[in-house]
Amino acid sequence: MQTCWIVYNGSLTDEKFIDQALLLQEAAIKQGIQATLIRNYELLMDVQLGLNTRPDFVIFLDKDILLAKFLKNEGIPVFNDPDIIEICDNKARQYMLLAKAQVPLPRTIIAPKVYTDFTIQHTGYYEQVLETIKLPMIIKEAHGSFGFKVYLIETKEQFFEKVEELNGKEYVFQEFIENSRGRDIRVNVVGGQVIACMHRHSETDFRANITNGGTASQIELTERQKEVAILAAHALNAEFAGVDLLFGEDEEPLVCEVNGVAHIRNIYNVTGINVGDAMISYALSKVGHVLI
Repeated sequence: MQTCWIVYNGSLTDEKFIDQALLLQEAAIKQGIQATLIRNYELLMDVQLGLNTRPDFVIFLDKDILLAKFLKNEGIPVFNDPDIIEICDNKARQYMLLAKAQVPLPRTIIAPKVYTDFTIQHTGYYEQVLETIKLPMIIKEAHGSFGFKVYLIETKEQFFEKVEELNGKEYVFQEFIENSRGRDIRVNVVGGQVIACMHRHSETDFRANITNGGTASQIELTERQKEVAILAAHALNAEFAGVDLLFGEDEEPLVCEVNGVAHIRNIYNVTGINVGDAMISYALSKVGHVLI
């Protein structure tokens, strides 16, 4: 019997993290795979001795990049590849790659590295940003999930307060897409194919994330929305991707961001599709097992 490990972060005690792992385990068992749930701290990263046992592959549901790379170095196929997870976890890096692949995005400027206890106010830099993007704008930290660490900046006072607060951190300035205020689309792409999607909407927040109080419903994607979601996943070499699309001018899709460890419970509740089924099938196809 083929085996896989489903790795998640045991220090994140919110039920949605174990729930994510259970959905993948259910999908694996349906396909005849012996699937073991593993908390990240249950694996000893002994760089000299390595591991005593190895599965046929790993579904990695965490951002513990060092562990993912350790498993890859042990010769185990890891999905997503740790390099992909690392890129997706840094929004500044992913935006550079998305732009290079000509994926449609809101106008984006990556902030320079400014050390704490220093300021670049009065250098003219921030005035260039304000002239290029205009207010209101989004300031978004490079590392953050579920819509957290994303700030809607509406005044110059807010702008200068936030940039000083973020000294020492990586972040980006991004055009605020007013047409998409409180609404977006989550598209789950696996192996270059759209598997499921949902429309997210909030009446109370500029972000549509369900974690921040948004609601979700079914939606039928346009061909252009499908094309852009697949293009975004391909630009990052993401075999599994949760692509968030905004509604630009004339409803044209813009990529908000790509998630390399996208949660699948909400989209399952909305569509009845367990994206884990496609994830397991894809992993099996890549490690050389033929599905019957």
